Amino acid sequence: MFKAIHPKIDEAHTLESLFYKDSGLFEQSKDKIFAKSWHWTASTDQLSTAGQTWPYTLLDGFLNEPLLITRDQADQLHVLSNVCTHRGNILVEHPCKLKKILCNYHGRRFDLSGKFEFMPEFKDAKNFPTACDDLPKVPWGLWADKFIFTSIEPAFPLESIIKPLQERLYFLDLTQLRFDSTRSRDYLVQSHWALYVDNYLEGLHIPFVHPGLNSILDYGTYQTEQFEYGNLQIGYGKTQNDAFVLPKRHPDFGQNVAAYYYWFFPNLMLNFYPWGLSVNVIRPLNTNLCKVSFLTYILDETKLGIGAGAELDKVEREDEAVVENVQRGIMSRFYQKGRYSPYKEQNLHQFHSLIARFMLADFPKI
Repeated sequence: MFKAIHPKIDEAHTLESLFYKDSGLFEQSKDKIFAKSWHWTASTDQLSTAGQTWPYTLLDGFLNEPLLITRDQADQLHVLSNVCTHRGNILVEHPCKLKKILCNYHGRRFDLSGKFEFMPEFKDAKNFPTACDDLPKVPWGLWADKFIFTSIEPAFPLESIIKPLQERLYFLDLTQLRFDSTRSRDYLVQSHWALYVDNYLEGLHIPFVHPGLNSILDYGTYQTEQFEYGNLQIGYGKTQNDAFVLPKRHPDFGQNVAAYYYWFFPNLMLNFYPWGLSVNVIRPLNTNLCKVSFLTYILDETKLGIGAGAELDKVEREDEAVVENVQRGIMSRFYQKGRYSPYKEQNLHQFHSLIARFMLADFPKI
């Protein structure tokens, strides 16, 4: 029986190990957690001109939901189901430029907003076409006028995610972020996806697992803040050389902020460094395997190789090793659950509480 997390961290126990091991709970999380959350999807740089289409599988290997992003002739973006409403054929298989969306199975045609236009051999069909023949529209939104988020059936508004970013990072021109494929890569981690998130959400392990990072960050001043569906960890550098240049009216002005680590429920991390942004997307594959995608966006190349964001591959490999070790450990018949540090694991407690809330509750459409 899945249980809620005690709201008081000093009395609470962590998620039971069953959540990380049970294939039934893993399957349930698809609809109960991931289908109801917002997901990093694409950049408008990939659809800069009218007629461009970009097919995308939402959480490939897990949710496997075929989506299609289009920019129509009126320069408007749309996020649609990429499945033909006739017999379920995938419509667009590769990024391309189109005037119309045409199904190559039976010739059903849609405009770039998903509106049904034509179907051969259907002139005698009664009550046809109806709205059901249009391509379903998928909830979506923009952050920084650049990054596209999508959700299948969101349980909370996208604004609840992007507002904390906008309020804290207003001083950065995020529209100028440039994707760097040479610094982006995927890692296969032999662990449950939530164990990887668990590790990310607490700084308690930094002195023990990341000696290089610990030499840069001031562990004693590490701070956390929470909002409804996510949280922020602030890493302070030991010198000004490792830090952001902050405007005087900024809440952190006068402090050596080396990194802003944002996490959004359930599987997205946005890590801001003086050189730019490292996006981490955690993609569940099975109960003991996940794919971690590191996507690199650069603002200031002159600051690469400096501070907390200097050796991300090394830090990832250190995290990978300890998370995989925990994956082996939770399989023990002797381990069922643990306790939280009231001072260092508040974000972990929040994550587990949200998992329990989503797994136990039915959320209405917003």
